Amino acid sequence: MMKKLVNIVVLVPIAIVLIVLSVANRQMVTLALNPFDPADSVLSASAPFFVFLFLAVIFGMIIGSLVTWLGQGKYRKRARNEAHEAVKWHAEAEKHRTRAETIASQTLLPSTSK
Repeated sequence: MMKKLVNIVVLVPIAIVLIVLSVANRQMVTLALNPFDPADSVLSASAPFFVFLFLAVIFGMIIGSLVTWLGQGKYRKRARNEAHEAVKWHAEAEKHRTRAETIASQTLLPSTSK
């Protein structure tokens, strides 16, 4: 239920804004990638303006996600190392527990047989 509410509260306004941007920016524009000859048709693309807006937002999200992921690498490495260390210490504790149980059972057996 909470997920549906969040979807309605967040995604519906975003969808409305995107639809309004698309309708308001329908005119065709040319993106020229050659700064020395903007009329060069090989390095240019024509599309409605909202397409370029959406591509810029998507590209920005991808770059931002990548930078965040790379920036958090040291924390992920630390978490992996600590998880490995925890597994190692858990195995060590389990080994000592079984050894203690073995010693306890060996010391209790002779005393109960008397």
